[in-house]
Amino acid sequence: MNAPSLPTSSHLNGPGDSRVEASAFGAHVLSWRCRGRERLYLSPNASFGAGKAIRGGVPVIFPQFAQRGDGPRHGFARTLTWEAEPDPERLRFRLRDREETRRHWPYRFEAELDVEPGEDRLRIALTVRNADTDPFEFSAALHTYLAVGDIAAALVHGLEDRPYFDSARGDSACPPSDAPVRFDGEVDRVYADTRRPLRITDGEHMLRCEAEGFADTVVWNPGAELAAGMSDLEPDGHRRFVCVEAAQVLRPVRLEPGQTWTGAQILIVESSSAQYRIGG
Repeated sequence: MNAPSLPTSSHLNGPGDSRVEASAFGAHVLSWRCRGRERLYLSPNASFGAGKAIRGGVPVIFPQFAQRGDGPRHGFARTLTWEAEPDPERLRFRLRDREETRRHWPYRFEAELDVEPGEDRLRIALTVRNADTDPFEFSAALHTYLAVGDIAAALVHGLEDRPYFDSARGDSACPPSDAPVRFDGEVDRVYADTRRPLRITDGEHMLRCEAEGFADTVVWNPGAELAAGMSDLEPDGHRRFVCVEAAQVLRPVRLEPGQTWTGAQILIVESSSAQYRIGG
């Protein structure tokens, strides 16, 4: 891992050499090592103070994405301490409504994050239950920072035929690119209805990304100019990650009283990216 562990962090060994670490602060996955390599990026300059999101790992975005609402940017879940619940097979965290949440969002709810390492894979699942007497709507995402050797060699495959909204250019609607996503500057895109697996290649390394329950995919990297103003990012840190997020952004989830929703992101280490280099 790239930065000191939080005092509240928990570790879990999965099959093979798969090992995950997460903090109760934000129910934040900090590290996932698999096949001898760290698969997530965590900035060595990340701030671990109360009320400030951790730069890197997997922040939990809930109940608001970005500034699409009246609450804090990306919601409050990533800046509150969750309850850690004992489980021998996974890391499990729970967040219930309380004074801090009702200040921004008036509903009673329960959220649970399950982090389960498997052989060559990591499954992260977010479950939300409406504990209120009124229906509510929310957005959510797993803001996953994937480690890469150099952003210049990184490609995201599987979105070639999907239109997207370009948040770096005023949420303008863009047609499909017919090419893998490259990172030669700021990239901030929301792709709708992305049902098939994605693959992120980085030289000889390849990671498959699957989703359950989430309809959208967000792809983000700040680029050099924006990254230079981020005090919690190391110099040239933007070159060491790409964010590929399972998300529910364009059509919020609506839950009636007592209803439950679950969305999950599954990361799978694959052996080689050679088949994706041709024409990429």
